[in-house]
Amino acid sequence: MQLPITKDAQTILRGSLAPHEPPGVHEALAQEPAEDVIYKTHRRFDRAARLFSEPGLHKLMRSRVLVIGVGGVGSFAAEALARSGVGHIVLVDFDRVCVTNTNRQLHAMQGTIGKQKVEVMAERLRLVHPTAKLEAVPKFYNAESSDEILRGQVDFVIDAIDNLSAKAHLLASCLRLGLPVVSSMGAAARMDPTQVRVADLADTYNDAFAGALRKLLRKEYGLALVAKTESGIQAVFSPEQVTPPSPPAYDEGEGFRCVCPGGKNGLHDCDRRARIDGTAAFVTGAFGLVAASVVVRTLVQREFEAAARQGAR
Repeated sequence: MQLPITKDAQTILRGSLAPHEPPGVHEALAQEPAEDVIYKTHRRFDRAARLFSEPGLHKLMRSRVLVIGVGGVGSFAAEALARSGVGHIVLVDFDRVCVTNTNRQLHAMQGTIGKQKVEVMAERLRLVHPTAKLEAVPKFYNAESSDEILRGQVDFVIDAIDNLSAKAHLLASCLRLGLPVVSSMGAAARMDPTQVRVADLADTYNDAFAGALRKLLRKEYGLALVAKTESGIQAVFSPEQVTPPSPPAYDEGEGFRCVCPGGKNGLHDCDRRARIDGTAAFVTGAFGLVAASVVVRTLVQREFEAAARQGAR
């Protein structure tokens, strides 16, 4: 899919074509103001267009989505957004790739250890969706960085933060600013991806992380998160009973030792955690894919509803 067509955009897009792609796929259909741009679907998004419809796909291309936390959940969410045609993706994470991320994070592989997660992930997504705008923001989300991170056009936020205080601040900020948000609850210590589901945060259950988050939101931000009420926060969660961690032999009975670059950062130190649960890519990935589906389905549905309203006039 192409960007709004101007002479400059045509030059940029032709420069991004792979040798096997015919130049005609990027030609303009019309010149329109930014709000009413008509796009021509690129064949890399052929199957997406057939499912979302071309107007729905073009809505995704005009959308700016923030993925805050680019780990086991966020990396899969970000890739699903790029492969769905979202045109502007902002990746926010202060962390560097650690060898212990390899079992569940898409950017973790030989040659990337020690690099900024958002930089590696942005480069990966540019290969998937070369005409998208990818912003890599190597920052820790908290009260101090919130205004900078949440400024500008925000069509949706995916919250994949695993720090409770930062997560609560983000969710409270999204509600205050009226930003649509989908939030990932605890994905660790679970092995069954078929139990992953979506509910209002107030209606999640069998999830200690979600329970602690609700308690913090009530205490610090005065949010009344009562079951069967709508908080405005869609949550991806699993009611599966957790599996306690089984320490590897190299711990030598001394407990977890952090080996991550920048693990002692004063913000979210990995060696200060009371317990390090095990994880599986097919569960954390499922959380991320489900979160991305909430974003895509919501944005596409909005486009359908807007078209219906226009047709009714």
